[in-house]
Amino acid sequence: MAAFCHSMCEMGLTEPAAGDTVSVEILVKYSDLKTATNPNTAEDGMKLSTKGRYGLRALVDLAVHSESEAVSIQSISCRQNISVRYLEQLMGKLRRAGLVKSTRGAQGGYRLAKLAEEISVGDVLRALEGNLEAVTCPGNIPEQGCDGADACVTRYVWKRINDSITEAVDSIMLSQLVAESRKICKKGEISTQICEN
Repeated sequence: MAAFCHSMCEMGLTEPAAGDTVSVEILVKYSDLKTATNPNTAEDGMKLSTKGRYGLRALVDLAVHSESEAVSIQSISCRQNISVRYLEQLMGKLRRAGLVKSTRGAQGGYRLAKLAEEISVGDVLRALEGNLEAVTCPGNIPEQGCDGADACVTRYVWKRINDSITEAVDSIMLSQLVAESRKICKKGEISTQICEN
């Protein structure tokens, strides 16, 4: 409790006086609370949200199962254990990016809009996450500029990190992930749920 009160003081909140009635609505994630109470446990670094992670899983699933017919969101949801509602949001973004196409009706569902060999992991992540830069440095953006860009050597570090991320995600194609998924399934290393398309 002392750590919590200490954190409240750091956030500019005061401890209630004795006898005060306090009504508090807590809307803080555990990870944020952990960071606030002990900054040494904060995990820094670029992380992809569930949009990127789940969206990539869903697209691999779609690529594996949509060779002969459209795949329903319900079947992807069943196999990947991702909620239908969340998948609908992800598929909407992927459709707007031109990566999937949808068909309505009884035999409706989703298919890839391009060949799996033409879709990179970078295409998927940018469609779902937006900019993938680990560090946005104004010195590396000609339109913005930075007063200290000419004398700043760290901007080259940020550029190399960002370029490395781009190179990595753009060099991995969806077809490679499909092949890897089939290899793993063939070995029996993962259990697959049987779900209707």
